[in-house]
Amino acid sequence: MMIVNMLWPQVHTIVSQELIKPSSPTPSHFQTYNLSCLSRYISHEYIPLILLYPNDEHSSLINKAQVLKKSLSYSLTHCYPFAGRLHKPNAPYIDCNDEGVVFVEAKHDTPLQHLINEDDTCSQLFPHGMVWKNAPHKTNVLGVQLNYFGCGGIALAVSMSHKVGDGCTLGSFVTYWASVARYGSVDHKQVLAFSPHFIQSPPDTTSFPSEYNQRCDNIVTRKFVFPNSKLIDLKNKVLECGSTLSITNFTLFEALSSLLYKTLVVARSSTCKTSLLVVPMNIRNKLVPKLPPTSVGNFLASMLVTTKFSSEASLSMILSEIRKERMKVKRIQSLQLACQHAESQLSRLTNEEFENHVSKRTFWCSSLCGFPFYKVDFGWGKPEVASITFGSSCDLGFMLMDTSNGDGIEVRATLETQDMEIFQKDQEMLSFCEMCN
Repeated sequence: MMIVNMLWPQVHTIVSQELIKPSSPTPSHFQTYNLSCLSRYISHEYIPLILLYPNDEHSSLINKAQVLKKSLSYSLTHCYPFAGRLHKPNAPYIDCNDEGVVFVEAKHDTPLQHLINEDDTCSQLFPHGMVWKNAPHKTNVLGVQLNYFGCGGIALAVSMSHKVGDGCTLGSFVTYWASVARYGSVDHKQVLAFSPHFIQSPPDTTSFPSEYNQRCDNIVTRKFVFPNSKLIDLKNKVLECGSTLSITNFTLFEALSSLLYKTLVVARSSTCKTSLLVVPMNIRNKLVPKLPPTSVGNFLASMLVTTKFSSEASLSMILSEIRKERMKVKRIQSLQLACQHAESQLSRLTNEEFENHVSKRTFWCSSLCGFPFYKVDFGWGKPEVASITFGSSCDLGFMLMDTSNGDGIEVRATLETQDMEIFQKDQEMLSFCEMCN
């Protein structure tokens, strides 16, 4: 099947498509996986991870595909829900029926270097309809597409339903899968130790609030890189600005997210638009007892910051609000409290007062800094580019990841065109970063 994409001028051909099943069948007593109460609040959308590998002359493309399929089959025996299907898109459980993970192979006529230079994460690199909110009727939990380029390079695209897990879940699974591929067996002594921790909630037919939706058109994504030296300058500036509020103990992420949101609010100030920032936070190590990093699910709590006027958008004021929200999250020590917090925050997102602001926008600021995506080695080296973006969804905001060399933070900003035009010219923000595209 040959496909021509008019937005991204290239031709790509689907070479094959098959289902990869676990190497061992899932035991009958594991064939229903009840999602945790937190995962039931998450909409069924696919998190798209893309890993770009340059040409490796030591192994053929056919061999790479065989290695990936075989190791994926082995890995699925440890993460049995990934090979199953959601009973329906918003179902509170997964049928662990070993139906398999869709695995697509595709050829592209565009050089891999084009993607590296342009930071293009076009949806055609992923299994059809498995990028964020493009597939409301799909029930697959995981999908993979191996993309071949004429230069010999490859792009491995992995889509995981957000219903089954968050970025931490995806990172843990892909890292383990790569380890199995690199050493050829789950029993090899150097294969990464992996004990996925599954937490299920009792069966429940409760109707959870529907997801928060917003309409937006003319979306554009730009990449900005903040070197470590500039981030230290930013932290010092925040310390100076926040002296009157006694803001001292804050992270680089909090400082950077405050700068990004401040810049955005100022960019939107000409029309006095209401903005709301949502900052998800991993709470695995906040619960008592702590959950291991390999816990499968959505163990997130959101911090919310609302602004209605640009006068509310100073670095110190925004950072102060983020700190207040963070203290609320720190008090969450059980899944029950986390679920209560999620319900409360969702209510804030959809309350009538906020809905009355017709020009409002909700923005996300998610961080995957510290995640091992740039270390994912299937046996042909580490990726030159690792990326998760907002893609074609209407989730506006910022995705933060480590740079490939570890010297800073890479931010992918997805905004409406009119906001981006002002945002990307902000002199204060630009003094701390480089705009790459």
